[in-house]
This record gives sequence, C-alpha cells and structure tokens, in this order.
Amino acid sequence: MSRTTLAELPHVTIDTVLIGQVRPFGPRGIPSGIDKRPLTEAVAVTTLGLAGDGQGDPKHHGGPEKALHHYAFDHYPAWRAELADISTQASAVLWAPGAFGENLSSSGLTEADVCIGDRFRLGTALVEVSQARQPCWKLNHRFGHAGISRAVQESLRTGWYYRVIEEGELRAGDALTLVSRPYPDWSLARLLRVLYVERLDFTALAEMAELPPLAESWRKLARQRVARHEVEDMEKRLAGG
Repeated sequence: MSRTTLAELPHVTIDTVLIGQVRPFGPRGIPSGIDKRPLTEAVAVTTLGLAGDGQGDPKHHGGPEKALHHYAFDHYPAWRAELADISTQASAVLWAPGAFGENLSSSGLTEADVCIGDRFRLGTALVEVSQARQPCWKLNHRFGHAGISRAVQESLRTGWYYRVIEEGELRAGDALTLVSRPYPDWSLARLLRVLYVERLDFTALAEMAELPPLAESWRKLARQRVARHEVEDMEKRLAGG
C-alpha cells in the first residue's frame, strides 16, 4: 500500500522541465532523445508529450502511454555515492537533472509515494500515472557503465510515466497536485517489487493484470507470467542487441 494518502501528500514542485532532440547516440550512433536539456520557458503538454521532445525509437519510447517521464531527484545522491568509483561519466551526468532521460524532475516524491492511476494537475494539464519505467541498455551508454540498466532495475528507483488526460501548459516551478487516487494499494514501489523481485507471485500478478489505468503492455506481461509460470527474458532490453 502507498505510504502516502491523498491528504498527506506534500506540496511538490516541478523543479526542472526537460526536452531532447533526437541525435546519434552511443558507439553505433543509434538515434535517441535521451540527452534532454532544461527549459526556462513554458511548454505545451500534449497527449504525445512535451512539445519539441523527441524519441529516436517510437516503438519503445514515447507515445500516449509514455507521454512524460518523471524521475525523482531524491535518488541522485544515492546514485552519486554508488557510482563514484565506477564511472567518471556517471559522476558527470549525475550533477544535474536529466541523467535518466526524464522530462520532469522534482524532490519529495518517489515511487513509494505514487500509485498507478494517480491523477495529478501538472501546470494546467491533467496527467495520470500509467506505468513505471523498464530501464533499457541506453542507460549503460549514457552512464559509461555496462551495468547501469540492471542496477536501476534492481534498485527499484526507476521513475515513472504519465499519460495526458487533459492537454495544457507547464513551466519549471509549477505545482504537481494530486487530485485523485483510485488504487491506493498499488504504489509504484509495490508494482516494481512484483515485476522485479517477487516475480512469480501469481496472486499479485493476476490483480496487476486487472488494473484499468495500468498500461496494456504491463497488464499483458502479468497475464503471460501467470499463464506460462515463468518470467520473460529481460536480457536484450538490459544489455542491448
């Protein structure tokens, strides 16, 4: 269950809003928009994300179910400490928001505080939590360390995505205000434990598969685990082709 009720959620401000242009990325020059830069001006929030934000792989990134990626800046100190002796590149990207390719950075809100289906007023837009993030191999190149995607997955500090219910406008400094919480028993922290730790908890998986606000790809994954009694192969996502 989420440790935070609707009334208890602290005031949260979006400290940084970021977008990225698609550029060649990594040793093979694969197109990617993971390198995002902060905006100072207001930006339109659309059903496909922030105006001007690009994705190099629209099959796996972006789209209505992954319109906005939010990552807690609260996690950055832990990552700095854990990666300080592993990668100088990681140390460099972790000194400012955007290291994980996020669109939204804030403090005071983590996966333990957010639930699937939560609706937030974000600037003048209305957004809904659709899924957590499944980290991929691009983080390995971003941080200059082959084990980062796996470390993010195992840490359960993955960040999360919103779908946009009502389009609007956003700028850094705007509030993120929780307006409804239909599934308080399904915090992102719990969802991630079911996905990555208690992987064959069939009761939880069956319940997860029936969560209406959860992205269909996640619901399908839960149904497949129940049907097959096995966990899907994650290696290609984590390590790359």
